[in-house]
Amino acid sequence: MNIFLRELKANLKSLIIWSVIMLFFVYSGITKFSAYEGNPEMLEIMGSMPPALMEAFQMNAFNLTTIEGFFGVMFMYFALLGTISATMWGSDIIAKEERDKTVEFALTLPVSRNRVVTAKITAVIVNCIAFLGVTWVASIAATATYSPDAAFYDFLALCMVTLFVLQMIFLSIGVLLGCAMKQHKRAGSVAVGLLMGTYFISIIAGLNENLEFLKYFSPFTYFDRAQLLNESSVDPIYVLLSLAIIIVAYIGAYVTYGRRDLYI
Repeated sequence: MNIFLRELKANLKSLIIWSVIMLFFVYSGITKFSAYEGNPEMLEIMGSMPPALMEAFQMNAFNLTTIEGFFGVMFMYFALLGTISATMWGSDIIAKEERDKTVEFALTLPVSRNRVVTAKITAVIVNCIAFLGVTWVASIAATATYSPDAAFYDFLALCMVTLFVLQMIFLSIGVLLGCAMKQHKRAGSVAVGLLMGTYFISIIAGLNENLEFLKYFSPFTYFDRAQLLNESSVDPIYVLLSLAIIIVAYIGAYVTYGRRDLYI
């Protein structure tokens, strides 16, 4: 329990910084909707863009003159920011003990390595939930000016649930890299690099129907925003795949951290 509280306190500054960044990002993004609201001319401008580009970013699946459609497009960028924070927290929560030369102290505590990892993961999950709450409240506050209906709030809730799942996926991958990599200083950069790689894969997968198989390699494609808006549902296959990634990553994290020599 002391490790858990210690990690919450240690990560509080980072949580506040990321939350402020997200607040600015949400408000600055939603503010741009004023140029699209009830303005069909903007749709004509969008229609002049290359079809492949529109398809890749799912911009053709949403009506940008409605708050639901505009938020659906902006949500990908909110998700990208949320997953980057989760990835960095996950990779750093373990690796920082070796980086800061505090691993020897942590290992002298009367607890097993598994308990140390569990306490740290739990603390980061709390961070992710708090960050998600900030994002949710900021989204509600930023869109309130445009008087959204109940359908929008249902869509927003589904978006936040999928964002949490994405956070958990990349958090688990970050933790795995932090536990497994002997070059602890590189864990964060490798984790973020992997995240950005999967993001670009999601874009490439949307460029051509022949590349749709790539969707299985990018969590950013697991939850179709248009499907969330129009059908209020998700594909069960991708839910199971998300759970599989999280479980396998955490098992790998516990196994590798329990076996490898730590840099003191």
